[in-house]
Amino acid sequence: MIHRVGDPVRTDHALAQRLPDGRLHLRNGPSDLIIAVDAPEAAREAAFCRAAVAFDGLIAALAVELPALRAPVGAQAFRHPVASRMAEAVRPHSAVFITPMAAVAGAIAEHVLTAIAADPAIRRAHVNNGGDIALHLAPGETLRVGLVRSLTQARPEGWVEITHAMPVRGIATSGWPGRSFSRGIADAVTVLAGRAPEADAAASIIANAVDAAHSGVRRAPAAALDPDSDLGETLVTTGVETLPAAVVEAALDAGLRVAEACCARGLIIAAVLFCQGSLRVASTVPGEIPGIPWLR
Repeated sequence: MIHRVGDPVRTDHALAQRLPDGRLHLRNGPSDLIIAVDAPEAAREAAFCRAAVAFDGLIAALAVELPALRAPVGAQAFRHPVASRMAEAVRPHSAVFITPMAAVAGAIAEHVLTAIAADPAIRRAHVNNGGDIALHLAPGETLRVGLVRSLTQARPEGWVEITHAMPVRGIATSGWPGRSFSRGIADAVTVLAGRAPEADAAASIIANAVDAAHSGVRRAPAAALDPDSDLGETLVTTGVETLPAAVVEAALDAGLRVAEACCARGLIIAAVLFCQGSLRVASTVPGEIPGIPWLR
């Protein structure tokens, strides 16, 4: 049962609430999902119910496997399919330090979206988990997604238009001002990929690579900020002053190299990197993603 607008209701594990604009809000711990479904009313309501069922108890189930999820990715096996999906998404990046937690938001979004999209009456749907988005588009459908230049303001200043024919079904944004720790100085890195967990993992890796050794960058051990962080004593960015233009450009170029390598390996479709007013774009399909040229 999905409750009326403005009436938050807790199940045993999660809060579910209908928003005034008709979307569904699901929240449990750090997972904060905004869900939109474009379908006839009966199909939409049924989809929202399936989403609530898929989300209920998910965080508790993942918590059982949390020690392994917080460890550097390796050959470990997981019982829950979402945990397995997290590990699968980060494994291509195992040459650098990364844990399955780098894909948790995207994997949860995709898990809930899969329950929604089971009905062919669903024309469009998306699950937004704090900026990590899983998409469903029926043939002929399109969806315009906003891009932010900084996670500090998190106000869309550009857009990309995703069509059914494009291979993009996952979008994620990472950066040092975001809700997750970053080792870099990017204000925002948005990644388009075939699936949300892959986008989530790649956005983290690319944002970490937009980096500079400069006195204007403040850092602290992740564990000092959050004792439960999977990053342990790794230094993460806590503040970035206005940096010399040459430092910003060099940092963006470093991130762009990683983004282009991800494109070349087929891990992502495109990435847009922002730092202190400058940007870079990597894409496997230049000129074919409506909206990105507007940002150049």
